[in-house]
Amino acid sequence: MAADHSDTNSAARHMDAIYRGQRHIYDLTRKYYLLGRDRLIAELAPPIGGTVLELGCGTGRNLILAARTYPDARFYGVDISEEMLITARANVEKVGLSPRIRLAQGDASAVDTVTAFGVPAFDRVFVSYALSMIPPWRETAAHALSLTKAGGSVHVVDFGGQYSQLIVRRVREQNVYSEMVPWTDAFQKITTERPTAVILSGGPKSVFEADSPTLDFSCLEGIPTLGICYGQQLMAYKLGGNV
Repeated sequence: MAADHSDTNSAARHMDAIYRGQRHIYDLTRKYYLLGRDRLIAELAPPIGGTVLELGCGTGRNLILAARTYPDARFYGVDISEEMLITARANVEKVGLSPRIRLAQGDASAVDTVTAFGVPAFDRVFVSYALSMIPPWRETAAHALSLTKAGGSVHVVDFGGQYSQLIVRRVREQNVYSEMVPWTDAFQKITTERPTAVILSGGPKSVFEADSPTLDFSCLEGIPTLGICYGQQLMAYKLGGNV
């Protein structure tokens, strides 16, 4: 369940206290946490006139890069910290993108985008490295799916995790079709069906084991992908990160 108002207010105060000073140097410390960020933006490919939402937008650097990459789309950002948004608004205004980037304070796991922006659903929704810093990350991932326009699908690649079926059910509860795919069949199925998004599940193995499950990531080109537990480990291993 998403945080209630008291939890949200408490989290907002906590994050404001952290970022009141850090926001001035925040972007300088982030380069080691941007694994996959540029690729994510390169593959967003929103339709002309489309809408893109970032949950946990921080100082706005991702939104600015995305807005420059896709000049015919409209962008929206939400962050729980008003202190971060002060910097984000200044950054957006400085580069002249205020007409195309709108920002609002809110909880990523429960924000009402109709109230904040007058927009009920978006063509693209993304969360960059912020997901690792959001305690209710499961609720945030589910909320991101619920804010994505209808007509998409999500595939969960099963690496043997005990929660794979639960992940599929939670996605379906957001009125998004989802199915579980064994990792041995994932490449062919993803390549053929091109789902809207893919979730790489957890599993009992380590990527350093000789017989550990794997996946040819070429099938994920252009598809937003979330890694959980082993799935996240595999992403880092495949994309040149440290495990």
